[in-house]
Amino acid sequence: MMFGKSEEREDGVGNTSGSEPTFEVRTRSVSVIGPTLKFVGELSANEDLIIEGEIEGKIAHQDKNLTVGKGGRVRANIHASQIEILGRVDGDIRGDDIVKLAKSAVVNGNIQCARITMEDGAHFSGSITMEKKAQKKSAADNQQGDTPEPAKMTSVAS
Repeated sequence: MMFGKSEEREDGVGNTSGSEPTFEVRTRSVSVIGPTLKFVGELSANEDLIIEGEIEGKIAHQDKNLTVGKGGRVRANIHASQIEILGRVDGDIRGDDIVKLAKSAVVNGNIQCARITMEDGAHFSGSITMEKKAQKKSAADNQQGDTPEPAKMTSVAS
């Protein structure tokens, strides 16, 4: 400590005791697209994503979770493991595990998923195709061609 000020490392973390600093370790990596951001193109990342801004194009997020926040506006096809919609989506949605539509959600497009929840008040226009969650199969399993017929449900909001 010099002149009553704590030493500061190059990474900006203050260190007053001379030992390594303590800080909260983030165990889950999440990216946020803020409300003032507009993105056009193909979006893909290897971490969970929260969209509060505007996206136009394609979102390929197969192994991760995706949330479209209340202020989020998406004009794109979406593919992710788990998808939660609180804002607006114009495009097709494919959730490998589950798709959740909150009461504030507005969705115009088709949904393909293993499970779905839709809160009372959610606006949805399109069709829903429900399939069992894809399981990793061996090459021998794929040759047998025993793919079950998906359940189909169509809904149009009034």
